[in-house]
Amino acid sequence: MTSANLSLTAAGDSLGRLGRKAAWMRLFRRHAQWLFCLPAIVFVAMFFGYPIVQNVVMGFQEYGVSTFYSGEAPWVGLANYVTTFSSHLFTTTLVNTALFTIGSISFQFVIGLALALFFKRAFPLSGFLRSLLLLPWLLPLIASSAVWKWMLDQESGVLNQFLGLFGVDPVPWLVDPTLALIGVIGVNIWLGIPFNVAILYSGLQAVPRELYEAGSLDGAIGWKAFRHITWPSIRSVVSVVLVLGVVYTLKVVDIILGLTGGGPANSTQTLATNAYNKSFVEFNFGEGAAISNVLIVVSLVFAMVYLSISRREAHE
Repeated sequence: MTSANLSLTAAGDSLGRLGRKAAWMRLFRRHAQWLFCLPAIVFVAMFFGYPIVQNVVMGFQEYGVSTFYSGEAPWVGLANYVTTFSSHLFTTTLVNTALFTIGSISFQFVIGLALALFFKRAFPLSGFLRSLLLLPWLLPLIASSAVWKWMLDQESGVLNQFLGLFGVDPVPWLVDPTLALIGVIGVNIWLGIPFNVAILYSGLQAVPRELYEAGSLDGAIGWKAFRHITWPSIRSVVSVVLVLGVVYTLKVVDIILGLTGGGPANSTQTLATNAYNKSFVEFNFGEGAAISNVLIVVSLVFAMVYLSISRREAHE
């Protein structure tokens, strides 16, 4: 082979290597974003995806204590769901969950919005007082429930001692089936107010001051300013706060268990606490998983609403 042919062959090999390298670089650039997302994808799949899939499968199995010894969980199909839906306790927990969620979210939002509007006005120590509002959000929930259980105690509770100064008889806040759910809702309202204040206050801060100045020229002050300027400007923030509040409230377990344990007479039993009791008190993991799956579906509906709102905000 002549030197000219050798040179042409070497040049061809070099061009081939460059072409392959360029192709690999284009492929890398095209899929580099997925490489950066890979750790997050692996984390979500391991700690969220796998438990959810396992919980769904468990809902169709007879999964009990014996399963841990034998390793066998017979497939029972929809039997766990039939047992769950036909139980009188399911209706009670469904109603309690609805009352607990609606009552908590309504008062949390109204009080949170009022406080956010109050702190929007500049005054001395406003930042310090706003930071104190976050204290219930920072405390461990089980610690908060223990303190509130002591405060609401019928005999030695601080609240009943205070009411006693005005001649009011001790109120059985947590031991009366007609009052227990109200007491639990009250504690959850106290815990949820900081979240509402923080998010709504951020939304109020984003409203341009020029809108209020322009509106005042047309007589839009006070309630009119709130109705025609403030509320339309924070409507998307309000939607997010309400949806996230519902999702968080649906899965509340520790506060209820710490205050009443689901009693008295199942008057504070919710879907979340019922699933906990089935799984970790009665060790009937199949029925517990079935109830949890119902709760997952309900939460998923509100999660889809949240994603829809977020996407609409991005396009706007």
